[in-house]
Order: sequence, then C-alpha cells, then structure tokens
Amino acid sequence: MKNIFILVLLAVFTVSCAKRNIKPNISSCNCSTQTGELPPIQLPDSAKSADIKSNNSTKFAEFSLLKPANWQDLDGFAEDDLAAAWPAWLKSCSTLIKKEQWQSACLAANALTKPNNAAITTYFTTYFDVYSTNNEDGSNAGMITGYYEPILKGSRKKSAKYPHPLYRQPSDLITIDLGEVYPEFKYKRVRGKLAGNKVVPYSTRAEIESNPQLLAGSELAWIDDIIDVFFLQIQGSGLVQLDSGKQVHVGYADQNGYPYNSIGRILVERGELTLDQASMQGIKNWARSNLDKLRDLLNSNPSYVFFRELPAGLSGPLGALGVPISAERSVAIDPKFVPLGAPLFLSTTQPNSTKPLKRLMLAQDTGGAIKGGVRADMFWGAGIDAGAKAGAMKQSGKIWVFLPKGFKFSQ
Repeated sequence: MKNIFILVLLAVFTVSCAKRNIKPNISSCNCSTQTGELPPIQLPDSAKSADIKSNNSTKFAEFSLLKPANWQDLDGFAEDDLAAAWPAWLKSCSTLIKKEQWQSACLAANALTKPNNAAITTYFTTYFDVYSTNNEDGSNAGMITGYYEPILKGSRKKSAKYPHPLYRQPSDLITIDLGEVYPEFKYKRVRGKLAGNKVVPYSTRAEIESNPQLLAGSELAWIDDIIDVFFLQIQGSGLVQLDSGKQVHVGYADQNGYPYNSIGRILVERGELTLDQASMQGIKNWARSNLDKLRDLLNSNPSYVFFRELPAGLSGPLGALGVPISAERSVAIDPKFVPLGAPLFLSTTQPNSTKPLKRLMLAQDTGGAIKGGVRADMFWGAGIDAGAKAGAMKQSGKIWVFLPKGFKFSQ
C-alpha cells in the first residue's frame, strides 16, 4: 500500500491539486441582460485538443495570515441586519459543534431564543475574538468576486435538442487526499486513474469531449447549451429544468485534477474581447458568433467537473462544509487561511458599484480559484438576476474572521 502512495507523490507533479467547486473570477461585466430568448449554443461533432499548462501554488502555514483585531475595527457591523445571517450561522454550527474548539460557542448559539441584532452582537463579542485577514505582503485588501446557481434546460435522455452531457463521477477516477497520509501535504489532493500499477493523469477536457466513449454510462442529464454546461462547471452547482417542469438539483462531485484556465482571460489576451466584455454574457455572445473557434477555446481549460444529483428540497446548494449555503450570506474562502464554517465580516462594495456592502457572512464553501488570505467569492443565489450580480462582482474588500475565544492555532 505504501508503494501506491509513493507513486502518488510522483504523480503529484503531473496531476494537479484541486479544491471542491471550481469558481474562478471571470471578470467584471456591465450586468446587461437580453430580453429575447436566444437558441442554445451547440457545436458540430468535430473537436480539437488544446495544450495544457499546469501551475504551482505557494505554501503557507494554516491560518498564518490572520492577525488579532478589535471589534471597533468592523465599521458597519452594528448597522447590518445580523438576524438575517443567523440561520446560516446555525447551519455552520450543525457541523462545527462536533469540533472541540467550536463546541461552546455553538451550544450557546443553539440556546439563543431571540436572535435580534442586540442579542447577536452580545453573543459574538462574548464568545469570539476577531481577526483581520491579510495578504502575504502584509496588505489587508483583496479581491471579492461572486458566484451563483444557474438554471439549465435539460433532459434525462439525449436528443438533438439536448446533446450535451452532465457526467457523474466516473468509476475509474481516483481522488487521494495526501494530507491523510503525509501531514505536510494538507489540502493537497491528487486525481488520476490507474494504468497497471501506476497512477496517471486523468483525461483532460479535450480528451473527454472528443471521445464520448470514455465516460459512456456516466451521464446524469443532457443539456441544450454547451456554454451553460461549461459555466455550470465553474459555478459548481445548479438546477436542471426538465420539460416536465421538474427541477433537478445537481452539485459538485469531483474534478479531473487539472487547474482551471480562464477562457475570459484567454479571449482578452487574444484581443477577441475587452476586459469589460469578458463576462458570462459577453462570452456567450462571442460564442454564438464564433462556433468554429469555440471548441478550441473550451478545451484550453483542461479542468472538467463531475456532478451528483442532490436531494430534493434543499434550501440551497451544498457547500464544501456540507451544509446548504445561503444567498448573500455565504462565501467561498481559501480554507488554508480562513477556517471553513467560521463567521466573518465582509466590507466591500456592491457589484460594479461604489455602494458599500458590509455584512456578516459565513465561510461555508471553497473554490479552486479562491486562493489567498484576503479572498472571497460571494454566493448570490439562483437564476438570471443572481447570475448578473455574480458576473459583475469583482470588487476590492476587507475581511475579518471570528474565532472562538482561546482558539488554538496549529503550529
């Protein structure tokens, strides 16, 4: 068994480490929407593969960029509707209460019978200390982006109307958490497949798209628009609207192990779009006019996400914490620097605006492109309006994290 893990460590140089839910920054937009419904974007059968480049991330000690702060530093905390965030905090506590350092604070939260703003303020200042997040260079401002839950049109069966598959996690995909065996590799995962007695990289997007037989039988649903499939993989979860009227909730299951490569950035670098045009809608508009180039563009991002059907009746998509996330109160963070599940205060501005946005939030999700100490991806909810806000959000912001009094940082 140990030999397998030695092979895995060798494979780490060719199979990229990846996080749950790939949610990159696409770039800002002007939030314009189209009133008329356009036909779905579909491609001819031919496809070409793209070259793949990998990258490596800098290593930092866990939570090492958090610095003690004062409650007085949280300008706008007293003016927020704290009660609106309280249900999301209780969802975090449903998981955190199992951890010794969080237990007392979560027991007290569950016992709070009248969670109004005054009571919630007293609760947090009694049970928590506040820490500012910082970047490697010591600065305390970073990028705040947004994500949402798209609604796609789909079917359980393939047809000319619904030709693009959403795949379940394939049976031959191996995902290994290196931190469970080697603590120095905490937060590192290797994905691949077995070839004899060796772990080799899994298939790339180009390989998957050009050879449907690779994942035949793993189809979860079929979607009408290939760009909608692509952006669903970016967002990590969504709703599939069937012709019957039923909605199927799908969520992230796993990923093929390659790093995300932003197609918006590629289009800007090629001069195909300006930075302001490289929004989700802008990329869709470009795709409609450039079907002959679209396959190569999509394949330039080797990352490929697999999905699972989620139980009906969830209040929101499941985040990395394992609880349903809440619109405008949940954020994705880098768990190396902010504890997953922690309450935090976000000070930024509304999407594509200078209007202040200062709110109590919960760190309930992660993302492959959410890296660093002062970095967050705000969940805006489901549907077109949420998508417009998420696509427009590329703001500067500051973050303060609340940790239970006496919290012990790992050495």
